[in-house]
Amino acid sequence: MKTLLCRDIGFDCDAKVEANTDEEVLTQAADHARHVHGVTVTPDMAESIKTLIKDGPN
Repeated sequence: MKTLLCRDIGFDCDAKVEANTDEEVLTQAADHARHVHGVTVTPDMAESIKTLIKDGPN
């Protein structure tokens, strides 16, 4: 299981994304960022966000 906390990216948000792969986490995080925060994740942002994904539950 891979996890990513929205707060770790810099938003004041308690959302957590969990998925089996980094790619699935990034897809879900990009959808969340677009719908909740009005932010479009660029390829450069995705590479930075990928470094914040952790193995196991947070």
